[in-house]
Amino acid sequence: GARQQTNLCNESLMLEKLPACGKSFEEMMKKVDSEKWCNLTEFIMYYDNFTQCTEREANNASCFWPNPLAEGFITGIHKQFFSNCTSEKVHWEDPPDEILITLILIPVTLTCAMITLVVWCSKRSDIL
Repeated sequence: GARQQTNLCNESLMLEKLPACGKSFEEMMKKVDSEKWCNLTEFIMYYDNFTQCTEREANNASCFWPNPLAEGFITGIHKQFFSNCTSEKVHWEDPPDEILITLILIPVTLTCAMITLVVWCSKRSDIL
């Protein structure tokens, strides 16, 4: 049978090539106002190009993607550009009692009405 050749990941080559992806992303991000760096819609195409570049360079070095080294590099880029972006925590509150009671009673009432209708129809099956 044919022997399958296994290409080993050339981590050195990958780590040598990944900074070019970061440099390209950095150049593209200079076009975006730094106050808009937390708004993904402002730079999604640049980030997509960056992601494709890191994947291409990992594959060219016979490495799978993502891998721990590439992820470490990507995390470094995230820290450089997005360290000030925090997700705002939503503070959940219960609705007022009137609304809460209504939201509870509607399904309970509908369930009781449906059960009553089914029982009533099953007793009158001779007519239906």
